Amino acid sequence: MISFLLSLLALVIGYLLYGRFVEKVFGPDDRVTPAVAKADGLDYIVLPDWKIFMIQFLNIAGTGPIFGAIMGAKFGPVAYLWIVFGCIFAGAVHDYLTGMLSMRHDGASLPNLVGNYLGNTTKSVMLVFTVLLLIMVGTVFVYSPAEILHAISGDTMMWVTIIFLYYIIATMLPIDKIIGKVYPLFAFSLLFMAGALMVWLFLHWPTIPEVWTNLYNMGTATHPDKFADSIFPALFITIACGAISGFHGTQSPLMARCVKSEKMGRPIFYGAMITEGIVALIWASVASWFFYGNPAPGYDLIEGATKGFQTSAPAVVNLVCNEWLGVAGAVLAMLGVVAAPITSGDTAFRSARLIVAEWLKLDQRPIPKRLLICVPLFGISIGMLFWQIENPDGFNTIWQYFGFSNQALSVFTLWAATVYLVREKKAFWIALIPALFMTTVCATFFFVSKQVLHLPESVGYPLGGLCLIVAIVWFCLWYRKETKQQ
Repeated sequence: MISFLLSLLALVIGYLLYGRFVEKVFGPDDRVTPAVAKADGLDYIVLPDWKIFMIQFLNIAGTGPIFGAIMGAKFGPVAYLWIVFGCIFAGAVHDYLTGMLSMRHDGASLPNLVGNYLGNTTKSVMLVFTVLLLIMVGTVFVYSPAEILHAISGDTMMWVTIIFLYYIIATMLPIDKIIGKVYPLFAFSLLFMAGALMVWLFLHWPTIPEVWTNLYNMGTATHPDKFADSIFPALFITIACGAISGFHGTQSPLMARCVKSEKMGRPIFYGAMITEGIVALIWASVASWFFYGNPAPGYDLIEGATKGFQTSAPAVVNLVCNEWLGVAGAVLAMLGVVAAPITSGDTAFRSARLIVAEWLKLDQRPIPKRLLICVPLFGISIGMLFWQIENPDGFNTIWQYFGFSNQALSVFTLWAATVYLVREKKAFWIALIPALFMTTVCATFFFVSKQVLHLPESVGYPLGGLCLIVAIVWFCLWYRKETKQQ
């Protein structure tokens, strides 16, 4: 529990100190924001700051900082280190710079931002890559809540149909009609659930592994599952939300179109990411007690737990909330494992609609033009969903590819932010260092993971290191050329 306390304190200090430094580097001012200059009553609408924060938090979070932290806890307390350092120095910087750059570029979506700084070829790749990623997000966040609702009442396909109908309505309507009214409530429920669990941890002060007592056996199996993946790079792919997630870069522009003042960027974008890190930290601690505590009470209580740690994450949420928080916990758990993924899904489709509209230069105020984009998007998602249902391991397959694609997206975003800071003659290293680290993580995962090439570690790790060297050399050559032109 001492590791948990220190990590919690570090996140708060990180927001107060490093967050302020990052804000100073970027330099927000009093210029007119897109929410005012391009107000259209649909996507560009000034919203109250507290509401933007809650929507941003829910958009980037969903169940990510819960499920990811539970699954990442299998690597031991080193998960604390990744959540803290990843969140402060990578994830929050990534989200803040994406949101602020979107505001500086008239509310531009992520592919356009990346294209502005990494070139049109990269922009085209990012356009396809981002839209497919967002469709995958919407698809994986349909079937899992439908299955949970099916266990309560009704048929799975009935719930799938209902969720898709909601997606269509939420994607088409102005952002203040459903998202602006309902999302703050869901965000509050997630925060309340995390806060209640933190109080429980403080009151019971469980014995869980500390970082300093596990430095030599981190990533070693201490529960019935045998880990198939090495801590590097698997941990940094598993815990995305709560540390750094490329998906966030697609969501920040949604709120960048609703912010009245640039000076609210740090509490909204940087602050929402730190808040998500705190939620992830709480659930990582809960999972550590659940599986590693002395005694470790939870593993045998989960039906089907021997099928693997990853598949038990929703069961952990339900069981913990029911056992620890009673009736209120059961309701919160339901909101967490059902409402949260659904809300992430519909904002994913909304982002996809806006990205495609920006590319085709289609005014989104007329409803037929919104339908022109939404129908193909939902058609692809439905096809992907049926494939997922027909294949026994379809959900896990899509989710694994989403996990890698998600972090690869953050690499493009961080490099684009680095180029911007270099050209503005600002402290570019705040984006460069996480860009280099995530480049190495994704490259190494691509080489060694069984989901991709699955090369021997003796080959994959050197190739990952080579990619880091190439990235450094490329940046140095580009930087020299760029500074000479300036």
